Amino acid sequence: MARSNRRLTRDSRYGRYTGGPDPLAPPVDVREAMDAIGQDVMAGYSPERALREFLRRGGRDQNGLDDLARRVAEKRRELAQKHNLDGTLNEIRELLDHAVLEERKQLARDALMDDGDRALAEMQLDSLPPSPAAAVNELSDYAWQSPAAKADFEKIKDLLGREMLDQRFAGMKNALENASDADREAIDAMLGDLNELLEAHRAGTDSAEDFDDFMEKHGDFFPEGPQNIDELLDALAARAAAAQRMRNSMTQEQRDELDALAQQAFGSPALMDSLAQLDENLQALRPGEDWGGSESMDGEQGLGLGDGTGVFQDIADLDALAEQLAQSHNGSQLDDLDLEKLTKQLGGEAAVDARTLQQLEKALRDSGTMKRGSDGSLKLTPKAMRELGKALLRDVASSLSGRQGNRDIRQAGAAGERSGATREWAFGDTEPWDVTRTITNAITRTAAGRTSGGGSGAGVRIEIGDVEVQETEARTQACVALLVDTSFSMAMENRWVPMKRTALALHTLITSRFRGDELQLIGFGRHAEVMDIEQLVGLDAQWDKGTNLHHALLLANRHFRKHPNMQPVLLIVTDGEPTSHLEPGGDVYFNYPPDPLTVAYAVRELDNSRRLGAHTTLFRLGDDPGLARFIDAMARRVDGTVVAPEADDLGAAVVGSYLGSRQAGGGGFGAGGFGGFDSGGFSAGGDFDGMFGRGWY
Repeated sequence: MARSNRRLTRDSRYGRYTGGPDPLAPPVDVREAMDAIGQDVMAGYSPERALREFLRRGGRDQNGLDDLARRVAEKRRELAQKHNLDGTLNEIRELLDHAVLEERKQLARDALMDDGDRALAEMQLDSLPPSPAAAVNELSDYAWQSPAAKADFEKIKDLLGREMLDQRFAGMKNALENASDADREAIDAMLGDLNELLEAHRAGTDSAEDFDDFMEKHGDFFPEGPQNIDELLDALAARAAAAQRMRNSMTQEQRDELDALAQQAFGSPALMDSLAQLDENLQALRPGEDWGGSESMDGEQGLGLGDGTGVFQDIADLDALAEQLAQSHNGSQLDDLDLEKLTKQLGGEAAVDARTLQQLEKALRDSGTMKRGSDGSLKLTPKAMRELGKALLRDVASSLSGRQGNRDIRQAGAAGERSGATREWAFGDTEPWDVTRTITNAITRTAAGRTSGGGSGAGVRIEIGDVEVQETEARTQACVALLVDTSFSMAMENRWVPMKRTALALHTLITSRFRGDELQLIGFGRHAEVMDIEQLVGLDAQWDKGTNLHHALLLANRHFRKHPNMQPVLLIVTDGEPTSHLEPGGDVYFNYPPDPLTVAYAVRELDNSRRLGAHTTLFRLGDDPGLARFIDAMARRVDGTVVAPEADDLGAAVVGSYLGSRQAGGGGFGAGGFGGFDSGGFSAGGDFDGMFGRGWY
C-alpha cells in the first residue's frame, strides 16, 4: 500500500487551473466600485459612463482597462519600431555572398582547372548584378566548382520555398528544413487539394464529407485542428491577409526583388502558382479581412517572410484588442474581450485582470445595483439609488447638525406627534404602546387579585385591558414640489452636481422617513418635465438656453391639485430669471433678456400656487443683483422665503427648509431661519409693478 502511495505521489503533476475562473480567487469588491460609480454619477456622469470610467481606471488593487490598453499600445509600438522587412532579402544576400566567396576560393585553389575556364568563371562572378534576385537568376545555370558554394546556393532556393509557405502556413519554415523531394511532393498535393476544396466551396458544391476527407489526408499540415471548413478558412485567411499587409508595407524595390526571387522557390515556379491561386480563393471567400492595410517598419531587426507575417498577425490581434478595450461602441461589454488573444499577447496576468473586470461588471448587474434599460444603456437600480441617497442624507444631517444644533432626522416622520397623554387601547388603534403604563397596569391588577385572594401562581400576565397607547396629534401631510433649474448656466457654473445631490437627498428623506408625503421632482430648462429620481440623477448636463419657470409652476400646481387634502410645499432652486414660457398653443417662447410677458406668465402661476395654499421657499444660486431683485420680489409677492446658500450648502438648505415645514405642523408651514444662510420672509406687495410696469398679471 505504501509503495502505491509513493507511485501516485511521484506521478502527480500540477499546472495552471483551466476550468474557468479561479475558484480560490477572492471575490470582486462591488462596494468599492459602487462608491466610485456613485461619486461619478453625482459629478454629472450617466450611470453607463460612470461604470465605464471605473472599469477604465480600475480599483485600489485592480488594474483597469486603461492599463491593459496602455500595455497593448506599448507592445504594438515596440513591434513596429523594432523590426524591418529586409530579413529574407538580407539572409539571401548573406548566403549568396558566402557562396560566391567559397567559389572564388575554390577557383584559386583548383590547379587542375583550365586557365580559360577559370578566367571565364571569375569574370562571371565579377559581373554579377547588385540585385540579389538578378544575381540568383544569373547563377541558376552556373557550374559550381565548390561543393560548399553550391550547397549555399541551393539553400537560397530552399529558403525561399519555406518562407513562402511559412507566410500561409505558420511553422512551415522549420518543418521543411532539409525537406526531401517526397516532402515537396506532399506540399504540392496538399495545395492542389486545398484549392480544389476552396473552389468547390466558392461554387457551393462542397460537402462536410469533402472537408473530412481533406483533413484525413492532409491534417498534419494544420496542427490547430479546424473542425469545419469555416474554421479552416478563418485561420488561413487571417494569415494570408497578414502576409498581404506585410507585402503592402514593403518598398516597391523590395516587392520586385521578392517577386523575382520567388520564381526560384524550390527550383520551380509551380509553388508560386499554387500560392497565388490560394490567395485568390481566400480573398474571395473572406473579403472582410484587412487585405489593404500596411505598417511602417523601420527598426533594426530584420524579419523573414514567415516571421514577419506572424508579427503582422500580432499587430492585427493588438489592434482588435485595443478596440475591444476601448468599449467605444453602443452596447459594448467586457464579455467581448478575447481573453485567448490577450493571454497570447500580454500574458496570463493581463487575462486575469480582464477576467476580474468581467466578473465585476457581471456582479454589479447581478447584485441588483445596475440594470440595462430598454434602450440597452446601464441604469442605477432603486436599490443603488437608496444607498446613494442614504450616504447623501448622512452628509446633509451632519451639515444641519453643525448649523442648527443636533437634529436627528431619523426620528422625524413618526406616525403623528406624541402629545404626552395615554389612553386605553381600543380595537383599530395603531398608536405605539406606552410600555411603562401597560406593565404598571398589569402589576397593579395582579397585586390586587392576590390581596383579595383571587390570584394564584407567580409572575405577571398582561391582559388586553392593561394595554395603554400613547396619544398623538395628527400631523399634516405635505404635497411637495421640488423645482430644479436644469438650464445651461447650472452646468456652466458648476451647480449641476449640487442640484442632483439635493434632489436625491430630499427624495431619500421623504421616501424613507415621511412616506405619507407626496414628492414630485420637476426639472426646468427651456421646457419643464416631471422626472423620477433615477432620470434626474442620471441626467447629463443640458446645454439648451432657457429657464422656463412658468412651465415648471404649471406642473407643480397640477401636482398640488391632485392632492387637495395635503399641505402644498413649493421649493424652487434656480440661478436665473425666467427666459422662456409656454404659449397658449403649447410652443416654447424664449428671449433673453427676460421678456416682461415671460415674467408675467411665471408670476401668474406663482399666484396660483399661493391660492392653492402653497408655502414657497426660493433657493437663489449666484450673486447676480438682477436675479436677487427678481427672487426677492417673487418671495414678497407670495409671502415666501428666500435662501441664498453656497452651492455646497444647497442640500442642507433644502432639506432644512423641508424639515422646518414638517416640524411646524398643520397650518404652520414655513421655512423659518437657518443659521449660516441668507434668508428672510417677505410679505406680499406690488414689487413687480415697479420692476416691469405691468399690473395685469
